[in-house]
Amino acid sequence: MKLLRLNALSPRLQLPKTAITIGNFDGVHLGHQAMVSQLKNIAQPLGLKTMVIIFEPQPLEFFKGYEAPPRISSLREKVEYLTELGVDYIAIAKFDDTFRSLSAQAFADLLKLQLNAHSLVLGDDFHFGKNRQGNSEFLKQYGFQVTNLSTVEFNGERVSSTRIRNVLNQGDLALAAKLLGRPYSMIGRVQYGDQIGRTLNFPTINVAMNRHRPCLQGIYAVEVVCETAALTQIVSNAHPQLKGVAGYQAEALFGAANVGTRPAIQQQQPEWRLEVHFPDVSANLYGLLMRVTFLSYLHGELNYPSLEALRKGIDDDVVKLLEFRQNTPEFPF
Repeated sequence: MKLLRLNALSPRLQLPKTAITIGNFDGVHLGHQAMVSQLKNIAQPLGLKTMVIIFEPQPLEFFKGYEAPPRISSLREKVEYLTELGVDYIAIAKFDDTFRSLSAQAFADLLKLQLNAHSLVLGDDFHFGKNRQGNSEFLKQYGFQVTNLSTVEFNGERVSSTRIRNVLNQGDLALAAKLLGRPYSMIGRVQYGDQIGRTLNFPTINVAMNRHRPCLQGIYAVEVVCETAALTQIVSNAHPQLKGVAGYQAEALFGAANVGTRPAIQQQQPEWRLEVHFPDVSANLYGLLMRVTFLSYLHGELNYPSLEALRKGIDDDVVKLLEFRQNTPEFPF
């Protein structure tokens, strides 16, 4: 896979003939996967290279800022999942004032002249260009071979990023996994926090979420793997007597995660955090790239009246989540 950076003023790229699909691809869910599969099926007999164009930021983030829908997947995660699907190129289009002001004609020219597009695979409601002027019919008249993919359904309902956001917000991780085609996870580096957890005797890692806000909130059972090193080995080397609780995958650790703004903590400016506590672990994990996979929803965030009440609440949560791990020997979905 080759990664391309694209903007409205990019020079013509020296590319082979391409078949292209376009969209936010937030979550790279079953509908997106069907789109890429169709793209590959069209490209192969014609000798075309496959390309997926995604927007960064996502258009609604550009227009609405913090009020935009929460992201299912960060840019890193999108690129990883699309790479796993076997596309030849991922073009990241910088969505800014110049790009959003492109006319339908200018956008079609960009596809043809800069990206050497010959065939397009698009959703049945695809629109583009300033004021959404363009659609599939416009592109057909321009000269592209256009295939519109019908809606992908699961249990009689359309698979969409909006549906998955709602499912995650409701804590239904099993259904989210079915709609995504994989368990839901977030990837980020361990960064320094305010270390309040240490004062409560529940040290946590603070994992960067790389999105303006997440699409789930509350207390969860999770398993964590390090994307760049053997996590269980790092933990064992740091303190051989404190090896943690095994997750389900090789080299995974089981943990208790909080996703939210921590209403029980006095803060000048509340911010979204993903914090994970590993029972029976004492190790320096700063800077490591972690994948946090969500296994079970326990409850929403609670506004405890004091730090002592918070400590007792965390203790009770950890006990319940460890019971979940003990009573769930197989991966839950």
